[in-house]
Amino acid sequence: MTQIDRRTFLRGSAAAAGALVLGGPFQGFAARAANAMSPAAPVGLGPVKDHRDGIVRLWLPRGFQYRSFHDTESPITLPDGTSLPGRHDGMGSFRGADGKVLLVRNHEINGPGTPFGDVSKAYDGQARGGTTTIEVTPKGKVVDAYTSLNGTQMNCSGGQMPWGSWVTCEETVNGPDVGADFTGVSNVPLQQPHGFVFEVPAGGQSSREPITSAGRFAHEAVSFDPVGGILYLTEDNFGFPSGFYRYIPARNPMETGFLDNDGKLQMLAVAGRPNLDLAVTQAQGVTYDVEWVDIDDPAPSFSYTPGLPAPTDNNTAIAYVGNQGRAQGAAYFSRLEGSAYEDSVVYFTATQGGGSAETSVGPIADGYGNGSGQVWAYRTQDEVLQCVFQSPGAAVLDFPDNVTTSPRGTLILCEDSSGDNYLRGLTTEGQLFDVALNRLFSQTGTPRFGEEFAGSTFSPDGSTLFVNIQASAGISFAIWGPWARLGV
Repeated sequence: MTQIDRRTFLRGSAAAAGALVLGGPFQGFAARAANAMSPAAPVGLGPVKDHRDGIVRLWLPRGFQYRSFHDTESPITLPDGTSLPGRHDGMGSFRGADGKVLLVRNHEINGPGTPFGDVSKAYDGQARGGTTTIEVTPKGKVVDAYTSLNGTQMNCSGGQMPWGSWVTCEETVNGPDVGADFTGVSNVPLQQPHGFVFEVPAGGQSSREPITSAGRFAHEAVSFDPVGGILYLTEDNFGFPSGFYRYIPARNPMETGFLDNDGKLQMLAVAGRPNLDLAVTQAQGVTYDVEWVDIDDPAPSFSYTPGLPAPTDNNTAIAYVGNQGRAQGAAYFSRLEGSAYEDSVVYFTATQGGGSAETSVGPIADGYGNGSGQVWAYRTQDEVLQCVFQSPGAAVLDFPDNVTTSPRGTLILCEDSSGDNYLRGLTTEGQLFDVALNRLFSQTGTPRFGEEFAGSTFSPDGSTLFVNIQASAGISFAIWGPWARLGV
């Protein structure tokens, strides 16, 4: 079996050198980081054949297997008649009947056009994103699948709610009241404003009513703290600083079973240090006391004349909510993406965090910040923020995006780089290691190694990791094996 050892060794060494101190699940970070290359650590990845058809699409640690499904490089029609779209992204996993698993999966599709699924149910009759729900066996055999939300845009990531729902996030502020985004495509055909979060019950249909009080901005992911009854939200805002937010519902969803639309949106600021730039390189183990500033106008509607180009340009609209917070001292982050909650800690990634101050301040060509990525942790009980990992370079960790936690508290990080893309594990002992490597080829033989992993989520019993590779032709995977041996 061919091995990948150099990068694995580099990552293990960097984890030992860069270990940080953190309470909660990561409290052992400093204490045991010196033993980052433990005997249980994987020593490399090798090619593994797909149970679906025997083709190698992933490299995995020894003893692991997988099956792919919903490969949209070829057209797929779901049992409800939906022509399955691509660009599989964020995903949540829920317990189904008879040992099966329910997956609610995002489709990050931009631009006006005909919605997939039943157009009569769509939130916007000219938007092409949304979610599909899939019933699968723990080893990736599809039993049923259907459209559960349509007529939204750029459904990027989201979050799994403990009362049995997936909250999906629109990573855009497009709408008929906003000018063209980075694609240059006119928004005039759109029928509704976008940039919101929507709730999708596991095994059911979304109401298709946006939770507007949770903000209109470039949403990426959400995590819910059941102790405080608070939803935490990340913002992925290319070319501008991004923010970290929280939404406090008027009623605790743990009691009502749903997110209400009557709450308050707030944005994180570092106490006593207004507009602190956290996109730049952070000192090892740095912690910050935080405070929260109110967003008075979380769901702006910009004036426009139907059928005519909007007078509000996209750059103004996409920064509108964040600018309210920054005017009150909210902190700057670099492209906040994945988020996961574990034991009163919210973990979230800053995909391009860790750059130099000289180039991170202000809009730059490839987004705000120029580092290889950071992993942050917010302790909800004492309101302290800490940088638990900062990549020293692309050879160690390259643009961390979606994130989930394993039953043992290990973080699974999805890379979104232009080179080789890995799934990385970051253990509670501070060890960073490889979980999977994208070795996907197109049907014509073209390498698709630069396509990102997304939507990592464990089955309810922890035996299977479900994950997507996102592209115009999306594909989903079920991965199983000796997780305990990896510390996952």
